[in-house]
Amino acid sequence: IDVAHARLRPCSGCIACGYDGSCVQKDDMERIGTAILGADMLVFATPLYYYSVSGQFKTMLDRANPLFGTDYAFTKAYLLATAAENEAATVEGTVKAVQGWVDCFDRCELAETIFAGGVSSVGDIAGHPALEQAYQSGKEV
Repeated sequence: IDVAHARLRPCSGCIACGYDGSCVQKDDMERIGTAILGADMLVFATPLYYYSVSGQFKTMLDRANPLFGTDYAFTKAYLLATAAENEAATVEGTVKAVQGWVDCFDRCELAETIFAGGVSSVGDIAGHPALEQAYQSGKEV
């Protein structure tokens, strides 16, 4: 699901979803939420914006509030992240954001984070060690 091109409005904080389990906003999140609920696993991919997830990705996480307390299928989540900066600490804010969401689902764990730093231009990812790490991890799933 490409949330960067999805029609997603930000959460309005009305908490209606906490009462009846559905969001009052009608947009692509209905389709995305259904896909998340039925997924065996979740693989999140995001570029880092100011040391955290992209705005579109954060909106999706916020709007997934109606999923809390449901009978979801997924038990593992994986995080793939890229950034221009290459320091190991660069991805910490992103991991924290995703871990905070995953922690709301008791049967789910953030199984692995794969970070590709030093990626800022088209083609920079070619030959990056994170690609092999992602490939090997995918084979084990």
